[in-house]
Amino acid sequence: MPFIPHTEADVAEMLAAIGAGSIDALFDEIPAALRIQSLAGIPDALTEMQVGRLMQSRAQRDGRPLNFIGAGAYEHHIPAAVWAIVSRGEFYSAYTPYQAEASQGTLQLLYEYQTMMASLTGMQVSNASLYDGASALAEACLMAVRAHRKSKAARILVPAAVNPIYLEVARAIAEGQNLKFDIVPFAMGEGEPGKGTTRPSSLEQYRGQDITAVVVQQPNFFGLLEDVDAITDWAHSNNALAIAVVNPLSLSILKPPGEWGAKGVDIVVGDGQPLGVPMSSGGPYFGFMTTRMEHVRQMPGRIIGRTLDLDGKPGFTLTLQAREQHIRRSKATSNICTNQGLLVTAATIHMSLLGSAGLENVAAASQQQTRKLVEALTRIKGVKLAFSGPRFHEAVLQLDRNVAGVIEALAKRNVIGGFDLTPRYPELGNALLVCATEMRTDEDIAIYAAALVEALAEVKS
Repeated sequence: MPFIPHTEADVAEMLAAIGAGSIDALFDEIPAALRIQSLAGIPDALTEMQVGRLMQSRAQRDGRPLNFIGAGAYEHHIPAAVWAIVSRGEFYSAYTPYQAEASQGTLQLLYEYQTMMASLTGMQVSNASLYDGASALAEACLMAVRAHRKSKAARILVPAAVNPIYLEVARAIAEGQNLKFDIVPFAMGEGEPGKGTTRPSSLEQYRGQDITAVVVQQPNFFGLLEDVDAITDWAHSNNALAIAVVNPLSLSILKPPGEWGAKGVDIVVGDGQPLGVPMSSGGPYFGFMTTRMEHVRQMPGRIIGRTLDLDGKPGFTLTLQAREQHIRRSKATSNICTNQGLLVTAATIHMSLLGSAGLENVAAASQQQTRKLVEALTRIKGVKLAFSGPRFHEAVLQLDRNVAGVIEALAKRNVIGGFDLTPRYPELGNALLVCATEMRTDEDIAIYAAALVEALAEVKS
């Protein structure tokens, strides 16, 4: 709430009504040894005006640097109409639509969202929705174990070129439930075909083994395009399910996962952040998931259905919601999923405003600006392109000196220079992942290039 409305007299009256002598008496069951004795690190209370000035000064400290970081968080243009509509009271304050008769607007929007995501991914059914893309991958792996009853291994093949943060989250959530993750390396040899991607031949060592599912990310974490048809077909030929991790914006110009290989994948997940969700201190995000109708009862989250009422009028309702708050915990398909309803609302409005042609234009412009960025930066001495294969709006550069130092030097020049791959992929050397979206102009790219020249001169090793 914006403020606490209770006066000291109100508090005293409430305490008297329940027979408590003080606020502290309400917590007398907490042992004294566990109670904090003071709040010395907390400053005195501020007035509303003072809080406003403090927040403004803190925000100004952040500045508005040019952003080239990517790595799962993308700065795209969001039409002003998106959040003008999202912040209307009907959407902004709406809670879970348990009462269908009172929530038709919210339910219809979620139904439209599901329709859009199923269409975008080329699948039959979508949920609405999951916490974020990383936890969505974990949920997809758990779902694959439930859906693939013939497999007893609970074993998932994951390419090393999958977003490492997604893999960390999947392990944290699923390994405790006895899932096993086998990491498949990406091609690294000089001049090797598909360098930076997962060679289908690298899966052959697992041929004939009990594999529950194979994950493939398109584009992968390095921005490169994988041979998704071959990997999907390999999974199915080895009696495994195929799980796709995708950037939804890329699907406006790339083949949808539902059409990969001979049969298409079984489960599609990803993060909806590129669809109308602003970047703000590491969030917010929302995860999406689509699948085949045959697996729908193993899908976590909520599914909205369209039906007819007794008068023959169309209406919307919560069709499937197999969560622990609805059924026995042991029978729930997920005990951690959540409905990121406000962000789904933004994504639905964003996709509605842009349409298929608009999404395609954004993707094409992002692709073009990344090409210009790579060309500008690789003209600088000490900078080269790590992987030359087809890519989408991200690229890996190799520097001849410490990446962390260069990023720090760029930050001094008001440029967020990219994502340091060195800690997670030491085999790539001094590697920097850079990204450009339609928000980055030719002038922005020129500013980055000039700043990088200075940063490289500043960082000697």
